[in-house]
Amino acid sequence: MSNIYIVILITVIPVLVILGLVLARRQRTERYQNKFGTDYDHTVKSMGNEKKAQTEMDERQKHVDTLNIRPLSTSELALYPAKWTAIQAKFIDQPGLATVEADDLIREVMRIRNYPVSTSEQRAADISINYPALVSNYRLAQAIALKNDLYQVDTEELRQALGYYRSLFDELLKPESVSPVK
Repeated sequence: MSNIYIVILITVIPVLVILGLVLARRQRTERYQNKFGTDYDHTVKSMGNEKKAQTEMDERQKHVDTLNIRPLSTSELALYPAKWTAIQAKFIDQPGLATVEADDLIREVMRIRNYPVSTSEQRAADISINYPALVSNYRLAQAIALKNDLYQVDTEELRQALGYYRSLFDELLKPESVSPVK
């Protein structure tokens, strides 16, 4: 009778261990999906597997944690909405130029808040940490901006890009991110 218990234990324990590992992996994946949204799926696809994607997301988080991101001051906050309004007004007659200026304004606000702005991929990676719901729109806006540079874009696509930029701009200027006047 004791041999039966030993056989059962030898069979059941590995199955339980494997089941535990599978469940732990699933929970880890769900945590990343909940935290980073669709950008996690984008990263899995671009990296080739979940483990590499999770390592990449962890590295992005570490990088952003070192940036000392700061909120905008009250005076800075007062300046930027007027700049955005001017860009929107320009869109009527010069949609391509307005879209370029919207991208420039996003970079300016990010730079002031202490994000590195060297490349669009680095900006997207940093945005994916603090604004995961907006990073896919930012990437779409960047793709449209590239087409704009090649004169291969229509006004509707430029309008979409401006909307994508606007959503990120609004988040970068959120009042809860404002610091006292300097």
